[in-house]
Parts: sequence; structure tokens; C-alpha cells
Amino acid sequence: MDNLLVVQDLRVTYGGVTAVDRVSLTVNEGEIVGLIGPNGAGKSSLIDALTGYHPAAGGQVIFDGVRITGARPYRIARRGLIRTFQSVELFDDLTVEENLLVAAEQPSPWSVLRDLVAPPRPRRNENVAWALDACGLDDVTGRLPTELSHGRRKLVGVARALAMRPRLVLMDEPAAGLDNDESIAFGERVRTLPGRGVSVLLVDHDMGLVLGLCDRIVVIDFGKVIASGTPDEIRDSRPVIEAYLGSHGGDRERL
Repeated sequence: MDNLLVVQDLRVTYGGVTAVDRVSLTVNEGEIVGLIGPNGAGKSSLIDALTGYHPAAGGQVIFDGVRITGARPYRIARRGLIRTFQSVELFDDLTVEENLLVAAEQPSPWSVLRDLVAPPRPRRNENVAWALDACGLDDVTGRLPTELSHGRRKLVGVARALAMRPRLVLMDEPAAGLDNDESIAFGERVRTLPGRGVSVLLVDHDMGLVLGLCDRIVVIDFGKVIASGTPDEIRDSRPVIEAYLGSHGGDRERL
């Protein structure tokens, strides 16, 4: 498989604090890669740096053969590298379909002026239709987000990212707050994405979801990569077990 995302020795700092310390990883075409680690390990900081929301202090990020280190978020998104956020910030006064249209349509100054003079007729956006189908939301296109369960609201957040037809989606805690059944349903939808041409880098604390869904998993702790491998290799990794349980059986998160 071809490398789609290549991260080399990436560093992220906040003042004098190093949140990500020389992290390297890859995501290949058609892969679902997990990124896990205890709270405060640097996962969200890494996602922020990859998508241009926080500047990298060192290293480089290459996406689809192009160096994107330091690029603005909108330029990275237009190249096909999209992220979701931990909190589902939807427009509650817009329908599900309209929420996706906001993301899918990227107006130019000329198109905005044209629409003010002659408002276009409502039309079906192909990318929105594709994203709704990918996330199993065809039955709620005309409903408001407030009318949906928490699990389906999470799917709307993913669908909004997919409406931009990305090649890679970075999902930041997409299963947070989901019950077991919702997490399983969510995972079933994510599993179909590589078959639709979308690779995934998944950050989540739901170990059942990550271990059951991902082709490979990268584990970071205190900003450093401590393990990388298949779900079975990660499950049996002593450094990973110690990171989650503590070397003396402390109260860190359980794997």
C-alpha cells in the first residue's frame, strides 16, 4: 500500500512544554490506523498540528506526497485531509442535510454575490448525498440535530467531514459519550470508509472500538511513541500495559 500520510519527527510545544516529542507515523491508502494513549499523552495536540490548528515546532508532515507542514487549515482540508472534533458543534437550527451543505459548498466571492442577486434553487449536492449514505443518515436528512440521539449526532459530525470528500479523516474522540450499542454501530460505519476511498486515523479511548476496528495502532505517552503494531501486538505490549496501568499497578487508564 502507498503512504498517504507520513509524519516525521514531529514536535509540538506550548511555551516551554513539549506536548509531542519527535513522533513519526504513517497512514497508508485504505487503512484505519488507531492513535491511543492515556489522558494528556499528546494525541489531540498531534491532531491539531497535522491539520494546521497549531504550528509544529519541528519535523514535517507529508500528505499525498506534498509537504504540508505549516500550511493553513483550509489549505490542508482542500488537499483532502479533514478532521473531526471531540465536541459535536452542529447548527441546531439547520437540518442534517443543511449542516452537511455548509461544509460541502466552498463559495467564492463571485458565487456569494451571484447568489445574493439571484438565489439558486434548492439542489441535491452529490457529495452530501454520498456522505449521508456512508453514515447511514438517509432517513434523517430533513430532521434537526436536536431531534437525534447522541450517537447519530456523532455520525452527523463525521458525515459533515465526509461531505468534503476527503482522502483521509482524522477522528478525534468520535465515540466519546456513546453507549456500547452506539459504539458498535459507529464502528460498523467507520469500517466501510476505506472501501469508499477514505482512510482513517482514529483517536479514541474506547479500546474495544480501537482494537476491533484498526489495522494498526500507534501508542503515545508523554508525547512519545512507545509502541506501534497490530491490535494483537498492542494488546500484549508491556510498555503499553505499563502506560495504562502504571508500572506499580497505579490508577492510570485501563487497556
